[in-house]
Amino acid sequence: MSNDRTEITLEVGEKEFEFVVDPAVISKYINSLTQTNKIAPANNLLMNTIVQKQRAELKDLLGSNPLTTLQIAGALVEEYSPTIEISVKKRSATLNA
Repeated sequence: MSNDRTEITLEVGEKEFEFVVDPAVISKYINSLTQTNKIAPANNLLMNTIVQKQRAELKDLLGSNPLTTLQIAGALVEEYSPTIEISVKKRSATLNA
């Protein structure tokens, strides 16, 4: 797995937050998601990738509403995601028996 670190700035309201993301932290986040556990992994992703000087401010923001945590984490993951073209080939209508 690559050690490429990506710096991402998200604007939340009128405040900018700076994150440093790498493949390992994204993999850990995805692997920790379950049907019944989404807020804690999202919170961990954000707190583990925010630059140190903004940590307290982000923590206060995340404590206001759990959906805030999900929205910010979703934006971070979306921005980190590579843009690749994927297409699905249509299957033949006949079944091979």
